[in-house]
Amino acid sequence: MMQWIRSLLFIIQMYVAMLVVAVVYFPFAVVSAAGAHAACHAYCRWVFWTMRWMVGLRVEVRGTPPTDDVMVPAKHQSFLDILAIYNAMPRGKFIMKRQLMYAPLIGQYGLRIGCVPVNRGKRGAAIKKMLEDVRSGKQQGGQLIIYPQGTRVAPGVDRPYKAGTGALYEQLGQPCVPVATNVGVFWPKRGITRMPGVAVIEFLPRIEPGLSKEAFMARLEADIETASNALLDEVGFQRGTP
Repeated sequence: MMQWIRSLLFIIQMYVAMLVVAVVYFPFAVVSAAGAHAACHAYCRWVFWTMRWMVGLRVEVRGTPPTDDVMVPAKHQSFLDILAIYNAMPRGKFIMKRQLMYAPLIGQYGLRIGCVPVNRGKRGAAIKKMLEDVRSGKQQGGQLIIYPQGTRVAPGVDRPYKAGTGALYEQLGQPCVPVATNVGVFWPKRGITRMPGVAVIEFLPRIEPGLSKEAFMARLEADIETASNALLDEVGFQRGTP
Protein backbone atom coordinates (compact mmCIF):
# COMPACT_ATOMS: atom_id res chain seq x y z
CA MET A 1 0.00 0.00 0.00
CA MET A 2 2.82 2.42 0.86
CA GLN A 3 4.47 1.80 -2.51
CA TRP A 4 1.15 2.53 -4.24
CA ILE A 5 0.81 5.81 -2.31
CA ARG A 6 4.38 6.81 -3.11
CA SER A 7 3.77 5.97 -6.75
CA LEU A 8 0.59 8.05 -6.87
CA LEU A 9 2.35 11.07 -5.37
CA PHE A 10 5.22 10.61 -7.81
CA ILE A 11 2.87 10.52 -10.79
CA ILE A 12 0.99 13.62 -9.65
CA GLN A 13 4.14 15.70 -9.19
CA MET A 14 5.55 14.36 -12.46
CA TYR A 15 2.69 15.85 -14.46
CA VAL A 16 2.72 19.09 -12.47
CA ALA A 17 6.44 19.38 -13.19
CA MET A 18 5.77 18.80 -16.90
CA LEU A 19 3.58 21.91 -16.97
CA VAL A 20 6.00 23.99 -14.90
CA VAL A 21 9.04 23.09 -17.03
CA ALA A 22 7.11 23.64 -20.25
CA VAL A 23 6.03 27.13 -19.18
CA VAL A 24 9.42 28.18 -17.77
CA TYR A 25 11.35 27.08 -20.85
CA PHE A 26 8.76 28.14 -23.43
CA PRO A 27 10.46 31.46 -24.39
CA PHE A 28 13.70 29.57 -25.05
CA ALA A 29 11.88 26.86 -27.01
CA VAL A 30 10.26 29.47 -29.24
CA VAL A 31 13.64 30.98 -30.06
CA SER A 32 15.48 27.77 -30.91
CA ALA A 33 15.24 24.01 -31.13
CA ALA A 34 18.16 23.86 -28.69
CA GLY A 35 15.96 25.58 -26.11
CA ALA A 36 13.22 23.01 -26.65
CA HIS A 37 15.69 20.14 -26.24
CA ALA A 38 17.07 21.78 -23.08
CA ALA A 39 13.55 21.85 -21.63
CA CYS A 40 12.88 18.21 -22.47
CA HIS A 41 16.19 17.07 -21.01
CA ALA A 42 15.58 19.11 -17.86
CA TYR A 43 12.21 17.44 -17.44
CA CYS A 44 13.71 13.97 -17.89
CA ARG A 45 16.33 14.69 -15.24
CA TRP A 46 13.65 15.87 -12.85
CA VAL A 47 11.61 12.72 -13.34
CA PHE A 48 14.64 10.48 -12.81
CA TRP A 49 15.67 12.36 -9.65
CA THR A 50 12.21 12.29 -8.05
CA MET A 51 11.65 8.71 -9.19
CA ARG A 52 14.78 7.60 -7.37
CA TRP A 53 13.88 8.94 -3.92
CA MET A 54 10.10 8.74 -4.15
CA VAL A 55 9.65 5.18 -5.44
CA GLY A 56 13.17 3.72 -5.32
CA LEU A 57 13.52 3.29 -9.09
CA ARG A 58 16.47 4.37 -11.21
CA VAL A 59 17.51 3.96 -14.83
CA GLU A 60 20.76 2.45 -16.08
CA VAL A 61 21.90 3.20 -19.63
CA ARG A 62 24.09 0.57 -21.31
CA GLY A 63 25.85 0.64 -24.62
CA THR A 64 26.76 3.77 -26.56
CA PRO A 65 23.96 6.27 -27.24
CA PRO A 66 24.35 7.77 -30.72
CA THR A 67 25.03 11.45 -31.27
CA ASP A 68 24.88 11.53 -35.08
CA ASP A 69 21.95 11.31 -37.49
CA VAL A 70 20.56 7.79 -37.02
CA MET A 71 17.35 5.85 -36.73
CA VAL A 72 16.69 4.42 -33.26
CA PRO A 73 14.13 1.57 -33.30
CA ALA A 74 13.31 0.72 -29.70
CA LYS A 75 11.39 -1.70 -27.55
CA HIS A 76 8.47 0.24 -26.06
CA GLN A 77 7.03 -0.90 -22.74
CA SER A 78 5.99 2.27 -20.90
CA PHE A 79 6.39 6.05 -20.66
CA LEU A 80 9.68 5.51 -18.85
CA ASP A 81 11.51 4.19 -21.91
CA ILE A 82 10.41 7.27 -23.87
CA LEU A 83 12.09 9.52 -21.30
CA ALA A 84 15.16 7.31 -20.81
CA ILE A 85 15.95 6.83 -24.51
CA TYR A 86 15.35 10.48 -25.37
CA ASN A 87 17.44 11.74 -22.46
CA ALA A 88 20.42 9.55 -23.39
CA MET A 89 20.83 11.34 -26.75
CA PRO A 90 21.39 15.00 -27.63
CA ARG A 91 18.70 15.52 -30.31
CA GLY A 92 16.10 12.81 -30.06
CA LYS A 93 12.83 13.14 -31.95
CA PHE A 94 9.81 10.94 -32.55
CA ILE A 95 7.18 10.08 -35.11
CA MET A 96 4.08 11.27 -33.24
CA LYS A 97 0.32 11.28 -33.72
CA ARG A 98 -0.80 14.44 -35.50
CA GLN A 99 -3.42 15.08 -32.79
CA LEU A 100 -0.62 15.82 -30.34
CA MET A 101 0.35 18.87 -32.41
CA TYR A 102 -2.68 20.63 -30.99
CA ALA A 103 -2.05 19.70 -27.35
CA PRO A 104 -1.15 22.85 -25.37
CA LEU A 105 2.63 23.25 -25.00
CA ILE A 106 3.39 19.55 -25.61
CA GLY A 107 2.54 19.82 -29.30
CA GLN A 108 4.67 22.93 -29.73
CA TYR A 109 7.62 21.28 -28.01
CA GLY A 110 7.26 18.20 -30.18
CA LEU A 111 7.43 20.27 -33.34
CA ARG A 112 10.35 22.33 -32.06
CA ILE A 113 12.52 19.27 -31.39
CA GLY A 114 11.74 17.92 -34.85
CA CYS A 115 9.05 15.30 -34.21
CA VAL A 116 7.25 14.11 -37.34
CA PRO A 117 3.43 14.32 -37.03
CA VAL A 118 1.45 11.59 -38.77
CA ASN A 119 -2.24 11.02 -39.39
CA ARG A 120 -3.60 7.65 -38.37
CA GLY A 121 -3.43 5.42 -41.45
CA LYS A 122 -1.29 7.93 -43.38
CA ARG A 123 2.13 7.11 -41.98
CA GLY A 124 3.53 6.53 -45.46
CA ALA A 125 2.65 10.04 -46.64
CA ALA A 126 4.24 11.56 -43.53
CA ILE A 127 7.44 9.59 -44.02
CA LYS A 128 7.58 10.64 -47.68
CA LYS A 129 7.25 14.29 -46.62
CA MET A 130 9.94 13.82 -43.97
CA LEU A 131 12.33 12.35 -46.56
CA GLU A 132 11.69 15.29 -48.87
CA ASP A 133 12.43 17.69 -46.02
CA VAL A 134 15.64 15.84 -45.15
CA ARG A 135 16.84 16.12 -48.74
CA SER A 136 15.94 19.83 -48.90
CA GLY A 137 17.50 20.63 -45.52
CA LYS A 138 14.23 21.62 -43.83
CA GLN A 139 14.13 18.63 -41.50
CA GLN A 140 16.32 18.87 -38.41
CA GLY A 141 19.03 16.28 -38.01
CA GLY A 142 19.13 14.08 -34.97
CA GLN A 143 18.17 10.69 -33.66
CA LEU A 144 14.78 9.51 -34.95
CA ILE A 145 13.19 7.27 -32.29
CA ILE A 146 10.59 4.84 -33.60
CA TYR A 147 8.74 1.88 -32.15
CA PRO A 148 8.75 -1.05 -34.59
CA GLN A 149 5.88 -2.79 -32.78
CA GLY A 150 3.76 0.34 -33.06
CA THR A 151 2.65 0.59 -29.44
CA ARG A 152 3.58 -0.26 -25.85
CA VAL A 153 4.04 -3.97 -25.37
CA ALA A 154 4.10 -5.44 -21.86
CA PRO A 155 7.07 -7.64 -20.90
CA GLY A 156 6.52 -11.25 -21.90
CA VAL A 157 3.96 -10.41 -24.60
CA ASP A 158 4.70 -11.11 -28.27
CA ARG A 159 3.69 -8.57 -30.90
CA PRO A 160 4.80 -8.48 -34.54
CA TYR A 161 7.21 -5.88 -35.88
CA LYS A 162 5.70 -3.57 -38.49
CA ALA A 163 7.17 -3.55 -42.00
CA GLY A 164 7.12 0.26 -42.12
CA THR A 165 10.29 0.32 -40.04
CA GLY A 166 12.10 -1.55 -42.80
CA ALA A 167 10.82 0.87 -45.42
CA LEU A 168 12.04 3.80 -43.35
CA TYR A 169 15.47 2.19 -42.91
CA GLU A 170 15.74 1.63 -46.66
CA GLN A 171 14.60 5.11 -47.64
CA LEU A 172 16.55 7.12 -45.06
CA GLY A 173 19.80 5.31 -45.77
CA GLN A 174 20.98 6.01 -42.22
CA PRO A 175 22.61 3.72 -39.66
CA CYS A 176 20.24 2.12 -37.19
CA VAL A 177 20.88 1.79 -33.44
CA PRO A 178 18.38 -0.63 -31.84
CA VAL A 179 17.42 -0.30 -28.18
CA ALA A 180 16.38 -3.07 -25.79
CA THR A 181 14.78 -2.54 -22.39
CA ASN A 182 13.11 -4.11 -19.36
CA VAL A 183 11.49 -0.94 -17.97
CA GLY A 184 7.99 -2.44 -18.17
CA VAL A 185 8.81 -4.71 -15.22
CA PHE A 186 9.13 -1.65 -12.98
CA TRP A 187 6.86 0.88 -14.71
CA PRO A 188 3.96 -1.02 -16.30
CA LYS A 189 1.95 0.25 -19.26
CA ARG A 190 -1.13 0.42 -17.02
CA GLY A 191 -1.67 0.92 -13.32
CA ILE A 192 -0.28 3.22 -10.63
CA THR A 193 2.42 1.25 -8.83
CA ARG A 194 6.04 1.91 -9.79
CA MET A 195 8.31 -0.81 -8.45
CA PRO A 196 11.75 -0.16 -6.90
CA GLY A 197 14.83 -1.45 -8.69
CA VAL A 198 17.08 -0.69 -11.66
CA ALA A 199 15.41 -0.41 -15.06
CA VAL A 200 17.77 -0.78 -18.01
CA ILE A 201 17.82 0.60 -21.53
CA GLU A 202 20.55 -0.86 -23.71
CA PHE A 203 21.81 0.64 -26.96
CA LEU A 204 22.78 -2.28 -29.18
CA PRO A 205 25.40 -2.53 -31.97
CA ARG A 206 24.66 -0.52 -35.08
CA ILE A 207 23.02 -1.91 -38.16
CA GLU A 208 24.58 -0.12 -41.09
CA PRO A 209 22.53 0.83 -44.19
CA GLY A 210 22.54 -1.45 -47.20
CA LEU A 211 20.60 -4.52 -46.07
CA SER A 212 17.39 -5.54 -47.80
CA LYS A 213 14.19 -4.71 -45.91
CA GLU A 214 13.62 -8.36 -45.15
CA ALA A 215 17.16 -8.95 -43.86
CA PHE A 216 17.04 -5.75 -41.83
CA MET A 217 13.72 -6.58 -40.17
CA ALA A 218 14.87 -10.11 -39.31
CA ARG A 219 18.06 -8.82 -37.71
CA LEU A 220 16.32 -5.93 -35.94
CA GLU A 221 13.71 -8.16 -34.31
CA ALA A 222 16.30 -10.77 -33.34
CA ASP A 223 18.63 -8.16 -31.83
CA ILE A 224 15.97 -6.30 -29.84
CA GLU A 225 14.04 -9.33 -28.64
CA THR A 226 17.13 -11.32 -27.65
CA ALA A 227 18.62 -8.42 -25.70
CA SER A 228 15.30 -7.45 -24.09
CA ASN A 229 14.67 -11.04 -22.99
CA ALA A 230 18.15 -11.15 -21.47
CA LEU A 231 17.36 -7.99 -19.51
CA LEU A 232 14.11 -9.55 -18.29
CA ASP A 233 16.02 -12.63 -17.18
CA GLU A 234 18.42 -10.42 -15.20
CA VAL A 235 15.61 -9.23 -12.95
CA GLY A 236 13.98 -12.66 -12.64
CA PHE A 237 10.97 -11.92 -14.82
CA GLN A 238 9.17 -15.05 -15.97
CA ARG A 239 8.88 -14.58 -19.71
CA GLY A 240 5.58 -15.61 -21.18
CA THR A 241 3.76 -14.12 -18.19
CA PRO A 242 2.07 -10.84 -19.14
